[in-house]
Amino acid sequence: MRLNEIDQTALEQLQGKVIGDVAGALGLLMAYMGDKLDLYSALAEISPATSRELADNTGMNERYLREWLSANAAAGYVNYDPAAGRFSLSPEQAVVFAAEGHPACMQGFFQAVMSVYFDESKVVDVFRSGKGLPWSDHSPCLFCGTERFFRPMYAQNLIDSWIPALDGVREKLEAGARVADVGCGHGSSTILMAQAFPNSTFHGFDLHGPSIEHARERARAAGVAANTIFEVVTAKGYPGKNYDLVTVFDALHDMGDPVGAAQHIASTLTTGGTLMLVEPFAGDSLEENLHPLGQIYYSFSTMVCVPASKSQEVGLALGAQAGEKRLTAVLEAGGFSQVRRAAATPTNLVLEAKV
Repeated sequence: MRLNEIDQTALEQLQGKVIGDVAGALGLLMAYMGDKLDLYSALAEISPATSRELADNTGMNERYLREWLSANAAAGYVNYDPAAGRFSLSPEQAVVFAAEGHPACMQGFFQAVMSVYFDESKVVDVFRSGKGLPWSDHSPCLFCGTERFFRPMYAQNLIDSWIPALDGVREKLEAGARVADVGCGHGSSTILMAQAFPNSTFHGFDLHGPSIEHARERARAAGVAANTIFEVVTAKGYPGKNYDLVTVFDALHDMGDPVGAAQHIASTLTTGGTLMLVEPFAGDSLEENLHPLGQIYYSFSTMVCVPASKSQEVGLALGAQAGEKRLTAVLEAGGFSQVRRAAATPTNLVLEAKV
């Protein structure tokens, strides 16, 4: 590199972007702390409020709150009225930062991002060694944050949009079907289906024991323990046959042997059964994914998905931005002869596959 060849305008533009990224990173940290301390919900209840009023309401130190509120105001996460010296949340800000369960609430996303910061040293080590990093070795914030982030999107789309987009599946579920949810994590997808289709039986499978325990607790709390069964088992080893529907939500790319998993899924489906695969939305080439959402997915894939796959048998390391073409090839290699895009959102790709 020759310093005399630097384009000053391009340099200043890049510096501006980096400053914006640093501001965003610190804003995310402030938002994560506000979530842990329940400050946004408290502010929403008494808004508009001074830092002293928020301190009196929460029992926290006013000076720390004043600085935190100032950082949020500078980020545009809260509003500030200089004449009154009060901070407030608009309805839109309240949704993003305080409306737990709303599809637009970002706190689960922030929690998942923070978890990969906590695990940075572990990922640096696998860069050097070429080894993998199992899902179970990550910060627990990752498990909780992932579930908090995905659950509202599943709640918004799964029952009303994605399942109806599958050929004949809704009717089977209403009548009474046998379903396997592979890589179910904390069980959000399994429980949503079990609530919507009480005549069907849902088996949730995941290799992470603590997540399965959490799923069982959530199923009891949701009143669906009678038609849900959760087991700790791999995608290539889950038990049972003659499933009418097998689902895999945002998990195939994390598997060490997705082709082997697809082969096992195909062998457990009943005649005419369906696989519904939900994966992060991506184009089929890198150049199609060079945008902020692609950056987010590639970054999570670097920190979580590729290391998880490489920690397992085969270690294909499909990555979170595999794209429809590559995913279809994996399913076809696993024995599925019919694969089509059934639905899509800006962040999700839904494929229907039949043997």
